[in-house]
This record gives sequence, C-alpha cells and structure tokens, in this order.
Amino acid sequence: MAAGRMVAEQAKTSLPVRRLDFKTKLLTLVVVLANVLGNFSLSWGMKHQPAKLVDSPLVYIQTIFSPWVLLGTTLLIVWLLARMTLLSWADLSYVLPVTSIGYVFNAFLGKYFFAEQITWQRWLGTLAIMIGMILVGLTTPNTTACAPEGRR
Repeated sequence: MAAGRMVAEQAKTSLPVRRLDFKTKLLTLVVVLANVLGNFSLSWGMKHQPAKLVDSPLVYIQTIFSPWVLLGTTLLIVWLLARMTLLSWADLSYVLPVTSIGYVFNAFLGKYFFAEQITWQRWLGTLAIMIGMILVGLTTPNTTACAPEGRR
C-alpha cells in the first residue's frame, strides 16, 4: 500500500518538475539568443556609426536612437529581464555556465561578420566553455527546490 502511495505521489510531482524543466530550458534559450543578438546588433551599430562618439553629446543621443543600437539595447533589456526570471527558477551555478554558450556564439559572429582574428588560445577557451556548458547542462537546473521546506 505504501509503495502505491509513493508511486502516486511521484506521478503528481513529476509533471510539474518536467514542465518547469521545459520552461527553464526554453527561457535559457531566450536568455542566450537575446544576449547574443543584442550584443551583435549593438556592436554592428557601433562599428557602422559615421561619427566618433567623442565629438559631442548630440552624437551620443543620435547613436542611441540609431536602428541597430536601439535594437541591440532593446534585446539586452529583454536579456536582463529573462535572466532575472531564469535566476528565480534555477540555481546560479546552473544559469551562468549554461548561458555561457552565448560567448561561443559571439566568437563565431565576431569571426564571420566582423572579420575578427581569433587566436588558437581564444578557440581553446571557447572549446572549454562548450565542454563546461555541456557538463552543467546535464545536471538538474534547480537543486534548492528539492530541499525540504524547513531546510531552506
């Protein structure tokens, strides 16, 4: 009888855990994409700016409202809000390594869109980030939710 009760309790709790796990992974994707695309847009806008920013304060204002810079800023605001939500759902020790895959994507974007010269040391560091992200991605996003209520 006790075994049947335990199976029923596990069935009740596994659905929300799976749903939270899916939501966490989906929000992780949003965080990574918003960060990568926001940084790319901001960098593109700054590299294609006709005037130097040191000229006058008016140039700063014009730059902020240029389409690429505005898009980048907006995406980085989305990134911040999504990351705040993700940190409320998952452990810090999960979120930071898993979202670091954005650094890898940024390296590729820098190489292929901005013609940046990336040394073998940077590629080796990028590989280390990828390996770490894979290892952390195989773990549970939230270990604190597993603790009994009185131990938090």
